[in-house]
Amino acid sequence: MAVEQQFTPETWPETPERATLEGKNKFLGLWFFLGGETVLFASFFATYLALKDKVPNSDSLTSTDVFGLPLAFAMTMLLLTSSVTSVYAIYHLRNFNYKKMQLWFIITLLLGLGFFVLEVYEFHHYTTELGFGFKSSAFSSAFYTLVGFHGGHVIFGLGWITALLVRNAKRGLSLYNAPKFYLASIYWHFIDVVWVFIFTVVYLMGMVG
Repeated sequence: MAVEQQFTPETWPETPERATLEGKNKFLGLWFFLGGETVLFASFFATYLALKDKVPNSDSLTSTDVFGLPLAFAMTMLLLTSSVTSVYAIYHLRNFNYKKMQLWFIITLLLGLGFFVLEVYEFHHYTTELGFGFKSSAFSSAFYTLVGFHGGHVIFGLGWITALLVRNAKRGLSLYNAPKFYLASIYWHFIDVVWVFIFTVVYLMGMVG
């Protein structure tokens, strides 16, 4: 059985996530995966833009009746801040400081969880208090599909980072798990970028009709 190489901050590679062939392959594979995800999200955005004005009658709820900017802005700030904290986590990964990397990833998880809780509250408010459900109109179906699909990605990202932290809690950093942490952070950045487009296209454009 091969003995895992031991590192110190002085011998740790500058880019540990791509220091091995396996790490490079994982990095390449993630970009192919994100390319497919981009096409999928683009399809949902196109569908939403095509259906955002499609309501049964003039009395139906439209985007200006439903969306509230303060809540969407708070969700945006939480997710963008979580992207910054994940950058700090990777900074400490590259400096071979596992404890601080763990701390910043945990902060990232808490911010991401806060975003998801607000999104659940938003959906609950729309459906129970405004009567704006998934089947209310073509517009509502397109909205819940796009935003809900993104919410599913947030949950997946939270689970991914949590699983890495739990599984490697006592293992420390190695060239085997460093690429995994790095790829999880890239995925998280992707989620954040998609949300910026959602905030702009759905909420900001929706507020002006």
